Amino acid sequence: MCIIIVKQHEQQLPTSNLKLSAQINRHGLGIVWLDTFEVSYHKSKDWKLLKTNRPFIAHFRYATIGKIGRENTHPFVCGKNKDELLMMNGTIHELGNILECDTKILAKQLGNVPRQDWKERLSQYDCRFVSINKRTRTFQMYNKDLWIKDRGTWYSKDNVLQDTLVAVYGTLKKGFGNNTLLRGSTYVGKGETKNKYPMVASGIPYLIEEEGKGFNVDVELYAVSKSTLDSLDSLEGHPNWYRRKEIDIVIGKKTKRAWIYFNLVEKVNGRQLLKTYRRAVPQRFSFADTEPYIPWYRQAEWDEGHVECPDCHEPLKKRSAIDYECEDCLIVWPVEQLRQKGILI
Repeated sequence: MCIIIVKQHEQQLPTSNLKLSAQINRHGLGIVWLDTFEVSYHKSKDWKLLKTNRPFIAHFRYATIGKIGRENTHPFVCGKNKDELLMMNGTIHELGNILECDTKILAKQLGNVPRQDWKERLSQYDCRFVSINKRTRTFQMYNKDLWIKDRGTWYSKDNVLQDTLVAVYGTLKKGFGNNTLLRGSTYVGKGETKNKYPMVASGIPYLIEEEGKGFNVDVELYAVSKSTLDSLDSLEGHPNWYRRKEIDIVIGKKTKRAWIYFNLVEKVNGRQLLKTYRRAVPQRFSFADTEPYIPWYRQAEWDEGHVECPDCHEPLKKRSAIDYECEDCLIVWPVEQLRQKGILI
């Protein structure tokens, strides 16, 4: 969770990047201003402070370990050396507790580690780090291969760089299980394909690339990051089972270019063509509308006993007959609560 942004140039960052950083990571904002190396702490909703030409390193927090508040907002002082500070994006489960976050405890430990050994120490974690020295007015990024550089600015993850449009028409739409892959993406709105395409359904819908047949298909439009697009490609088996292609989508009075997935195997063969996809399910089985569809080429990856966390949608670990645990969110979910949410029958 969390995100670190390292901006060294004078150009202002896109508003959408900053706003998304605050929306996704809403538990605190810490800033090191690189022109003065002063440190300031704020609420995430104060993201407009970063609409500036000043260079900075900013950390937006999403709390996974430790209480929410100023005391767990990055950066943290490293041991007794008040000039050395640390920011982290990631989670170290063996560190931290209900009061203090993992990064805060790691920063205390680093105060007892020789400075030249920090890189080796931090490289053992699958996390992104920045250390800042206020006295020498320098900073260092660690595990840099995990970072993303976009237009001269470094981001510790790419989920706020949502500049790719994707149109979805089936189980990726709202109300269906695979929409969880679009969690955190920006919903642009409802639209339809500018040209007609045949859409058929065999339990799940398929769009077939035979332009001019069928209907202007109803879709939902999302702005997604590269990592989300990669996840969608994996789900759809692109480019072998489905193939992703850019087409025109009409939304309101505007036409936008967006990626959409065409099935390469299914044929029309006189089947009923659809404009939209709605699953007809009796009300008492309404939980089925949120049941994820797993295509045949991913069935081997799916555990029959799989139960998703309602918050992060990662697999839950069964602790007993009455509860499950999410090892990512560190939350225990009673079976009865999961049943109320329609996750367990």
